Amino acid sequence: MPQILFRNARLLDPSRPELLDGFEVLVEDATIREVSDRPIAANDSKANPVQVIDLKGRTLMPGLIDCHVHALAAHYNLGLNANQPNIFAALRAVPILEGMLKRGFTTIRDAGGADWSLAQATATGVIKGPRIFSSGRALSQTGGHGDFRPRSDVIEPCACSFRVGALARVVDGVDACRLAVREEIQKGANQIKIMASGGVASPNDPIHYLGYSEDEIRAIVEEAGNADTYVMAHAYTARAISRAVRCGVRSIEHGNLVDAEAARMMAEHRAYAVPTLVTYEALATEGAKLGLPPESVAKIEAARRGGLASLAIFKAAGVKMAFGTDLLGESHRLQCEEFRIRADVLGNLAAIQSATLVAAEVVRMEGRLGVIAPGALADLLVLDGDPLRDISVLANDGKHLAAVMQNGRFAVNRLAA
Repeated sequence: MPQILFRNARLLDPSRPELLDGFEVLVEDATIREVSDRPIAANDSKANPVQVIDLKGRTLMPGLIDCHVHALAAHYNLGLNANQPNIFAALRAVPILEGMLKRGFTTIRDAGGADWSLAQATATGVIKGPRIFSSGRALSQTGGHGDFRPRSDVIEPCACSFRVGALARVVDGVDACRLAVREEIQKGANQIKIMASGGVASPNDPIHYLGYSEDEIRAIVEEAGNADTYVMAHAYTARAISRAVRCGVRSIEHGNLVDAEAARMMAEHRAYAVPTLVTYEALATEGAKLGLPPESVAKIEAARRGGLASLAIFKAAGVKMAFGTDLLGESHRLQCEEFRIRADVLGNLAAIQSATLVAAEVVRMEGRLGVIAPGALADLLVLDGDPLRDISVLANDGKHLAAVMQNGRFAVNRLAA
């Protein structure tokens, strides 16, 4: 198996507040074999050739993880996104995924839309992109955040889940919800996503609306647990967050309007928060001109106002926060700006931990992702600069990336330049 030995690295260990000088890291095939502050004696042979790369003091850190993306969301208008021809939806995801990888995101958790097939496409190298933990179609009640039918439509059996560009499916009732979970699991979903409150991008559900009855949520959680996985919930308000967590939801997405009591409940239940603040900045500044419907534009400011405050509330309660972005359409290019927003409130180290250590816990890959350690997957970034001191090293759309390695192979390599 081929080996790569990185020398003279400044190691970014996300559990430490400072870079560690003079480290070496040995990669063999797709795995990190050894990490040391002393010279590593690699076994160079024809059977195991060693490529030595002198980083000359550049920063070496784990690959990044984005826990809330929509790889198939090529349009701001998600109703239009769902109605585009299937081949267009699939092809438009290709540059979105490649862009994420080039920014250093070697792993993503898709929060609705991407399925097993898209995950296999990146895993097998058919297309370039991050490792995908897919949710399949998110589950929404009739009239909820995943129902994009206009009010003028006649309510008929919903075929929205058959379109590649549809990020959600409409399902109601305990038994139907159980079946929907089983179907998404059968189709390869790594986790289940539900819409537990109203949302911004959907036309008919104010943010304060609740999604699903508690009986339905509990049934969804039970079925996910039976398949040894968990439920992530789109939820904005404290009321929606509390009832979702009380029903067993493990991961709260967005959470902009959380209060101290709901955050304490999350901490008690060891639920994770996945704030996605950059998307509200994008929606507010460019959503209308890029196709976001007027009824959605009118809902942005309430979510945007609460976003920054939510970070402090989660932190005070001891809730672990993972990195998420939730960007749509052309705004995918702003993915790295989430680091800047978080760092302003939480500090650089916490922002980096959210996309490494904490995110690895969310996707249940502790020790394998988000770290540089023996036995971890060889997802590595080489950076010009120190993001612990200057977050712009990560927050400039990959500008400071000298190399991106995923599974022991370079996806980006400018080291010779």
